[in-house]
Amino acid sequence: MRPEPSPVGPGQESVWDYPRPPRVERVARRVLIRLGDEAIVDTDDVVRVLETSHPPVYYLPISAFADGALTSGEGSSYCEFKGSARYFDVSGGGQLRPRAAWTYPRPAAGFESLDGRVAVYARDMDLCTVDSVEVMPQPGRFYGGWITPEIVGPFKGERGSLGW
Repeated sequence: MRPEPSPVGPGQESVWDYPRPPRVERVARRVLIRLGDEAIVDTDDVVRVLETSHPPVYYLPISAFADGALTSGEGSSYCEFKGSARYFDVSGGGQLRPRAAWTYPRPAAGFESLDGRVAVYARDMDLCTVDSVEVMPQPGRFYGGWITPEIVGPFKGERGSLGW
């Protein structure tokens, strides 16, 4: 059963207005990620994926990450829309976060703009910002969306959201 969307204020967007299947869009935003007191990526080459009930997932060029920040991680997963994903371990400032990022090496049709890009779980980093605003991670261990003040839910991953 679909929950009641939260009210949308000026300058906000509801995840319940996002499409399914998801939409990919380039955005004029700056993303900074810090781990172990080290900036591991700082870029304005940003693409986001919008999917009903999920906060945006930000995809950044693999080439924008600091040398050695991304190393091949264990496992894989599959998205019915984007295809097969593989994981990265993320390192920075003497810290290591296993399986904290993922990529689609051969994205499915319609998601080709994700090729050569990586998304990072905000919950595993010391700091993630979008335009200098700190993000909150999407609830739940599976999900990788980033919540900023202009995004309203409720969000998939919250308690009771399994059936959405």
